[in-house]
Parts: sequence; structure tokens; C-alpha cells
Amino acid sequence: MNTRIVGRKGEDVAADYLRKHKYQIIDRNYNCHFGEIDIVAWDGKSVIFAEVKARKDDKFGLPREAVNVHKQQTIVRCAQYWLYRKKQTGVPVRFDVIEILGDQINHIKDAFRP
Repeated sequence: MNTRIVGRKGEDVAADYLRKHKYQIIDRNYNCHFGEIDIVAWDGKSVIFAEVKARKDDKFGLPREAVNVHKQQTIVRCAQYWLYRKKQTGVPVRFDVIEILGDQINHIKDAFRP
């Protein structure tokens, strides 16, 4: 299975996980000229920008390790643009990573800060 298929399946699993835990999915695969945000959700208090990383195994490291400083900066820039475009400036935000390794889901809340 190629990485694009694994990634798309991982995003579907993550979205279902968030819905099950009472998050409202606002946007998925939001693209702008800065990059992409996998999932934008609302937890009742904050807008959540979630990066999903899925792997079949840890042969190449843990999925969360792929969310390096450069990727974090890209996500933050995309999030700022999303907030501006949706007229949501000033709302509380959080940056999460949802790590899927095989059948296990690890939701890392507040994984990084701008």
C-alpha cells in the first residue's frame, strides 16, 4: 500500500476518532499557498489544527517524529491563514498531532506551540 493511501486512511481514522470524542470537524485537507492542514476541528473551547501521521509500523521511526520544526512552522502559517480567511482571529487555538501506528491511535494534545 503506498504512503498516500496509508495517509488518507489515517486521516479518515483520525476524523472518526475525533468525532467519537465529541469534536466537531470543521475542515479537512485545507490547502493554501503555505501548505496543508489535515484536520481542523472544534472541541467546544478551541479551534484544533491536527496533523495526522500514519504508518503501518515503526520501521522508520514513530509517526510523530515526522512533525519536525519545519512541518510545525508550515502548519502554524496555514492555521494563521485559515483563521484570517474564516474571520476567526482571536479565538483560542491548539495544535495536536494524531499518531496512528498500525491499529493504535495516540492523540497528542497541544503537541507544539507557535
